[in-house]
Amino acid sequence: MSKAKNGEMGEETKQKFGAFPFKPYSIQIDFMNALYDSLGKGGIAMLESPTGTGKTLSIICSALQWLFDRKQGQNNDSLVEKHPNGTNVDDVGSDDEPDWLRNASGNKEFKSPNKKKVKVKKRYGFSSKKRGEIEIEESFRDLFNQFREIEVDFEHNNLTVKGDGEKLDDKEFLVDEYESGDEKNGLCKRKGGGVCCSSSSSDGEDEDRELSDKEDETDFKIYFCSRTHSQLSQFVKELGKTVFGNELKVACLGSRKNFCINEEVMKLGNSTLINERCLDLQKNKKSQVSKMKNSGAAGRKRQTKASSGCPMLSKRKLQKQFRNEMTEKGPLDIEDLVRLGGSLRTCPYYGSRSMVPAADLVVLPYQSLLSKSSRESLGLSLKNSVVIIDEAHNLADSLISMYDSKVTLSQLELVNSSLKGYFQRFQNLLGPGNRRHIQTLMVLTHAFIQTLCNKDDPNLVNSSGLECSLCINEFVFSLNIDNINLVKLVQYIKDSNVIHKVSGYGDKIISLQNDTTSILSAFHALAGILLSLTNHDSDGRIIISRKKPTESGQQGGYLKYVMLTGEKIFHEIVNEVHAVVLAGGTLQPIEETRVRLFPWLPPDQLHFFSCGHIISSDNILPISVSTGPTGQPFDFSYSSRSTSAMVGELGLLLCNLVTVVPQGIIVFFSSFDYEEHVYNAWKSSGILGRIMKKKRVFREPRKNTEVEIILKEYKESIDATLSTANSGAVILAVVGGKISEGINFSDGLGRCIVMVGLPYPSPSDIELMERIKHIDRIGDPIKNSNTTCFSGDTQAGFEILRSCKHRGREYYENLCMKAVNQSIGRAIRHINDYAAILLVDTRYTSDSSKKNFSHPTNKLPHWIKNRLVSKTSSYGEVHRLLHQFFKFHKSGILTLAEFLFL
Repeated sequence: MSKAKNGEMGEETKQKFGAFPFKPYSIQIDFMNALYDSLGKGGIAMLESPTGTGKTLSIICSALQWLFDRKQGQNNDSLVEKHPNGTNVDDVGSDDEPDWLRNASGNKEFKSPNKKKVKVKKRYGFSSKKRGEIEIEESFRDLFNQFREIEVDFEHNNLTVKGDGEKLDDKEFLVDEYESGDEKNGLCKRKGGGVCCSSSSSDGEDEDRELSDKEDETDFKIYFCSRTHSQLSQFVKELGKTVFGNELKVACLGSRKNFCINEEVMKLGNSTLINERCLDLQKNKKSQVSKMKNSGAAGRKRQTKASSGCPMLSKRKLQKQFRNEMTEKGPLDIEDLVRLGGSLRTCPYYGSRSMVPAADLVVLPYQSLLSKSSRESLGLSLKNSVVIIDEAHNLADSLISMYDSKVTLSQLELVNSSLKGYFQRFQNLLGPGNRRHIQTLMVLTHAFIQTLCNKDDPNLVNSSGLECSLCINEFVFSLNIDNINLVKLVQYIKDSNVIHKVSGYGDKIISLQNDTTSILSAFHALAGILLSLTNHDSDGRIIISRKKPTESGQQGGYLKYVMLTGEKIFHEIVNEVHAVVLAGGTLQPIEETRVRLFPWLPPDQLHFFSCGHIISSDNILPISVSTGPTGQPFDFSYSSRSTSAMVGELGLLLCNLVTVVPQGIIVFFSSFDYEEHVYNAWKSSGILGRIMKKKRVFREPRKNTEVEIILKEYKESIDATLSTANSGAVILAVVGGKISEGINFSDGLGRCIVMVGLPYPSPSDIELMERIKHIDRIGDPIKNSNTTCFSGDTQAGFEILRSCKHRGREYYENLCMKAVNQSIGRAIRHINDYAAILLVDTRYTSDSSKKNFSHPTNKLPHWIKNRLVSKTSSYGEVHRLLHQFFKFHKSGILTLAEFLFL
């Protein structure tokens, strides 16, 4: 595995990144050079830079400098790429050249977006299966993508939502004839003799062409994606500090929920409802326009007065003005775009989308880039482009979770009743193909309902448990539906428009417009599960969850497909792009990511770079705290963490910390439930009152929407320490919550991080255990698929962990320590920042590793591990170290080492 090493940089190299707004630190120069070189080589690179080291700005200045150099045609000698066999890329043919390379050579021919792509040989050592081996699975996955992305449009939908002024006859809801002979080709025959092609990702492009004038496509792009909208906003703000903000065109994408300014749609609140209502409004507009065109000249005149569709898209001129102002104002984040759209009274969602073709840099969330259906809906072309994925520490899990599917019992019952009502009304009018497929859907929904209601079926696997996991084949055979051709059924759902027809008719029957959305959502959920069942048996698992009845008497439960492998999904991206860069604060162990996402890539062709931290070792004090103030050993394992002795000792520790730590303290717990248990116990015992005499206490709310309010009050309390007798504040947070993932606690906001225990995920998590079993089998030449039904029992989960050979157990440990590293990295945000880090549990000490588990401190970042005080004789020693550490930073004399030994 090729690894970049730190070294002396020549003057020429230092001047390469002139866009950096101030003098960069040496590690930033190293990082930028590593990124620049990786982009030149192409392929896959993993770049690690600790949180607080200016990683975002380094990515911007390096990647965009590389893009700018290529667009200017500089360094032409470095553009000739080699095949693994040593031949030049140019020898393959002109179509294999990147667009920007052809343009730089003087070829200005415009490439039509409709031109068929020429198949080319693969570069950079990426091996792949032969087309014949993956053709079927790719077709299944393409179908799955169509239903996974709720924003995908469906063609030939002529429904008009009630309230738009037109009452439709029942026959408007009749499904077009569908002949079984055409199923092989995925086509349905129209009554007029035409052919109805299946809906596809081009719907999103058609939508854009209808709503606004498109810009010319640029030849080469950089796609930057991160996990949250706030992280993307931070990226755009950093971009604005450089000259690239004015020299390159930037498009910032996000969800409809974040962009929508239509108050009636925003009131829906839920993302799925907002997506569906937005698409409904566009379909209503199309239907209205189509009818007016068919009505002749008079109809065309009335078209301009039509009020159907979204009012924020009624004037194309405003969309054009929106794009013009985006270009003039430079890089805008989502909040800026929403304000601009609000001032112009035009849609910022579609306005930002229309900028993508002309953009040099596209900033977007994970989902929009990693999901194939989302890429197609947005019209994103990755060919020969660069993809940079920030916060990539949990990329594999994030990627596969996008391809999960779930349908609840209530959704199944809604679909089943809708199908029954529809079939009863139109049975005599439906052709044989439609009749057969609708009846098949009714049979399947009934079987799924029976499974979740836990009827006494002797064929049902593990019918007595509330939760269980099954292989796809096992699930299908247990329900006696193995004789149904699910591939043809899914193709029928996709081609026939039965979803919208049945949903529209169901809405008319119950006369409640909002229920159209819920029926439609339920149908999409069912379609996703059906499509999941066409995957390979080893690609995922079916989770059956039978929840207890609610107080109202309704029984809950759901079916969920859990995708286990991300290799095929990631390969689709790698196949298209020039380079993929995975960036993050803590990416190690990188072998896990390589094996799970790109095992075909030889280790020596993975470019990996890791740099140290910019802060001095004097600025952090990490300590493994094994005992409390009374000498009680800290054991926060699952069996003992809730005991009164352990909770009380933790409270006494915090009582001592608030007297020695200035300003802010963040305490991380393993879960919201455990934090609530501890808080209530402290409140009852009086410990909470003792803590609050020194510092105010805040708690992370469960709802993300309320976090900002709490953080604002927390910051105000910290700021007040400068002018009042107040000594700061404590915030009780949760590992994996919003505070641990994306909030910066620089300076006084985070002078001490307290990590309570080791936040191992619960072994009763049925989805987690299935992932662990799958990962443990990766690389096993036998690959014996373990089909043992797991019922979600904690002890059974521990048995699975104990039986793991290596990869599965290591993955379980990595989940824990990656969460720890993310949390404790919240405090150090710049070169002059300083903080203490307390790892509170005997398992963090140097001699306390448990059998079969590696020592947790071995997985700490090097910049923390190298400074770790791994063992102390008592809490008194911890308290003394903390006192001296903060006294040293208050006085600012000598070095910390010299100060401690005075």
